Amino acid sequence: MQTLHLPESNHPLVKSLSHHTDQELLTLFQNHPDRGRYFTVIFCRYALIVYTLICHSVKSPVQADYLFALTWRHIFYEMRGLNLREAEMADGGATLQNWIINVSAICINRSELPPVESIHYSLPDSPPPLWCYVGQVLDQMEPLLRLTVLMAQTFHWSETRIAAYLQAEGEAISPREVRELLERGYRILETTLPRDIRAIYLGEAMAEAAPDEGNAENASALT
Repeated sequence: MQTLHLPESNHPLVKSLSHHTDQELLTLFQNHPDRGRYFTVIFCRYALIVYTLICHSVKSPVQADYLFALTWRHIFYEMRGLNLREAEMADGGATLQNWIINVSAICINRSELPPVESIHYSLPDSPPPLWCYVGQVLDQMEPLLRLTVLMAQTFHWSETRIAAYLQAEGEAISPREVRELLERGYRILETTLPRDIRAIYLGEAMAEAAPDEGNAENASALT
C-alpha cells in the first residue's frame, strides 16, 4: 500500500491547534471560512484513515490519490453545514471520525474513476486542503478566467494553444490577452487564498502571534 506523507502536520499553525477537540475544530472551521488551518488540522487528524480505506478499495495509486482528493473535497463542502451535536442526538455513536468514515465509504462506493492516463492530479503538488481552497477561489472566478487558469495549470497548455482553443469555441482572443487573463487569475488566487493556507502550503510568513490566536478566537467562536 502507498505511504501517506503529511508534512503540513508539522507546521506551527497546525501543531498549535492539535489540542482542540473535533467539535471545537468543526465550530472554528464553520465560523471562520476565511481561515484554512482548522480544516487542515482535521485533515491531518483523519487523512490516514481515509487513505487506508481508499487504498484497500482502489488498486491504482494514481486513481487512489485522485479519489482521496475528491473525498476530502466532498468532506470540505459537506462539513460546512454539519451539526455534529444533532447527529449525536440522532445516533448515539455519531462522532466526526465516524461521519468522515461514512462519507468516505459513500465516495468509494459511488466513485466512477476516470482512466489513469486522463487524471492530472498530483497529491504531493496539491494536498487536499490546498486543492479545496484553490477550488473555492476558482469557483468564484468568472467562467472565462477560470477556464483559462485551469487549461494553463491542469493541462500545461501554452498561451497560444489556449487562445486557439478559445477561438475555436467562439472567443475572439489573442495569446497576449490570454497572458493578461492568466496574470489576473494568478493575482486573484494569490490574494484570495486564506493567508494561513498560503503560509502552510506555500511557505509565506505570517505574524508571530498567528499560531496562538486560537485562544482569542475560541471565546467568540465556541459560544
